[in-house]
Amino acid sequence: MSIRRLRFHGVAGHVGTIAVTLLGLLLLTFFIGRLMPADPVRAIVGEDATRETYEQVYRSLGLDRPLWEQFAYYLGDVFTGNFGTSIRTGQPVIQDILHVMPATIELATFAILIGAGLGVPLGVLAAVNKDRWPDHVVRVFSLFGHSMPIFWTGMIALIVFYAYLGLVGGSGRMDQFYIGLIEERTGFLLIDSLIAGEMDVFWSAVNHIILPASLLGYSSSAYITRMTRSFMLDQLGQEYVTTARVKGLSRSQTIWQHAFINIRVQLVTIIALAYGSLLEGAVLIETVFAWPGFGQYLTNNLITGDMNAVMTCVLIVGIIFIALNLLSDVLYRIFDPRTR
Repeated sequence: MSIRRLRFHGVAGHVGTIAVTLLGLLLLTFFIGRLMPADPVRAIVGEDATRETYEQVYRSLGLDRPLWEQFAYYLGDVFTGNFGTSIRTGQPVIQDILHVMPATIELATFAILIGAGLGVPLGVLAAVNKDRWPDHVVRVFSLFGHSMPIFWTGMIALIVFYAYLGLVGGSGRMDQFYIGLIEERTGFLLIDSLIAGEMDVFWSAVNHIILPASLLGYSSSAYITRMTRSFMLDQLGQEYVTTARVKGLSRSQTIWQHAFINIRVQLVTIIALAYGSLLEGAVLIETVFAWPGFGQYLTNNLITGDMNAVMTCVLIVGIIFIALNLLSDVLYRIFDPRTR
């Protein structure tokens, strides 16, 4: 079989896997929406609606049809970009999500930069000092980051660093005084404030994002640190490391130019998955800091029983993870020529 044909079959298999995964995700999302205890009809008509009104809305939503038919209509709506209207806001759900998602992306991006910036070097430090005091310190640091509830650390951090010390901004994305002063072009407040030349707004946004991003970054760094340490210990136990030292390479050259290079592929996956978890797992920190992002939007809609919004949020979280896995595969081919 020719190389070109092998590549075609590889691409076709990859596309097929993604298609099946998306179909399974859509099926799971649909049945989650149907099994949730919230009543979408009651959320629309209210508690005081008559039975005739209730049944009319019930039929208009297609809930009287068989499940397979409802699923077919749901697939059709999704593929045409129709995710329904939010009961809570009265706006198309996709429009609401496009409005709140930049705030979460901004927060998660800052957090993953902090998490990877801390986790990777700490993991390497722990591995090269296995069972010595730096290793023990790093492991305790990771244990605290992994085990402490983030809503608790968020409230404590607000009390200490905002209310008591006054070092950072409080809740929200910026001070109340600046709300509405700049035009939303990209949705990313830091970028929009720079485009508008409003440096006061920019520094207010930086002041507000530091604390929640640091807490999320610390939480993700615990996972990245442990995985980096494990990957490095595996590589440092290989024969090529001993050979490199025998040939006269320094300890730092052996660590960074040989062992670390060989764990880059695994780190790509770990960091990508950590980033995905930050995008969909910032619910608690966004609630504590009143951060108007995707997590708070999902929480508010769960409380009100807005199933159109909840189902769309669940679907988008799944798509994010599929996209990040696909990106990891692409980066694999860049960092590791053996996978090409």
